[in-house]
Amino acid sequence: MGENIPTRMQAVVVHGPEDYRLEEVDVPRPGPGELLMQVEAVGVCASDLKCYHGAAKFWGDENRPAWAQTGVTPGHEFVGRIVSGDDEGLALHGVSVGDRVACEQIVPCEQCRYCLRGQYWMCGPHDMFGFRNFDGAMAQYMLVPTRARVHRVSPDLEPQHAAFAEPLSCALHAVERATITFDDVVVVAGCGPIGLGLIAGARAKNPRLLIALDLDDEKLELGRRTGADLTINISREDAVARVKELTDGYGADVYLEGSGAVPAVAQGLNLLRKLGTYVEYSVFGSEVTVDWSIISDDKELDVRGAHLGPHCWPAAIKMLEDGKLPISDICTHQVPLAEFQKALDLVGDTSGASVKVSILPNA
Repeated sequence: MGENIPTRMQAVVVHGPEDYRLEEVDVPRPGPGELLMQVEAVGVCASDLKCYHGAAKFWGDENRPAWAQTGVTPGHEFVGRIVSGDDEGLALHGVSVGDRVACEQIVPCEQCRYCLRGQYWMCGPHDMFGFRNFDGAMAQYMLVPTRARVHRVSPDLEPQHAAFAEPLSCALHAVERATITFDDVVVVAGCGPIGLGLIAGARAKNPRLLIALDLDDEKLELGRRTGADLTINISREDAVARVKELTDGYGADVYLEGSGAVPAVAQGLNLLRKLGTYVEYSVFGSEVTVDWSIISDDKELDVRGAHLGPHCWPAAIKMLEDGKLPISDICTHQVPLAEFQKALDLVGDTSGASVKVSILPNA
């Protein structure tokens, strides 16, 4: 350990759904090829909140085993400074002590069918920072293992802005899945962190018309500033009717779902044209039921999922470093580690009090 690195630190530890505790634990010691990061910022994701509240996707049900683990420190949207590591680890990741880095959420096994085919983001074991087998960043320090995918980030960005590279990379991957063309009418559902990333990514593809949907006027304004041509408050206006009015009755070409709201799924199926493309990014807290005949017999839709942000991290980091997003207004709340519960509660507040909430563990 380095001269100025303590032996003990504060960290959040998962003991089960709705049982996250701030504890004093040992600062991890990097082994051969591993690095030690001092965490600067960690964003709180909607999936963090759903895991906290015990969603079956994380903790299992009669149809699936639990995936998330107890005893793990949460937090997968993070940035920090490398403070320790051997020559092997520094060379492996192409970094130096003192560099600011972000890591992809997934820690791929590099041995399963998906990893061997280059599809690392769908890794079979699916180890992930903050959920399974690797501690996340709601702590003052964390290990960067040899299998981590590491990206350098400019030290000129505010920490909470730099940590936004994770949700932005995810949104950019969803946009890539949509194969947007110049003549497309694109609709984005939700102007939260993922939705705003979807808007920014879709804007970079320069479609004919880019429409943002939300229930909150302030978030819709943020969507407009991020690149939407038109915004629709779905609490006051029928989005399906409005989109069809704008498209000679046909409907949108592409629908990007980034809200995680159950009604947004049927909304998307209904406002798409025949042969349109639906891309789902959200993590839902409950099951979604729709009329699948819309997908098949009615419209022959192309429905695609999107998971994580493979191959989009360099683009996401560049967008942040180039100032392409109104990031100061996206990253609305920063709290110290001791107030992690406040951060979770802010993310869960459906009144629209926050957009992106971050924890600054060493503030």
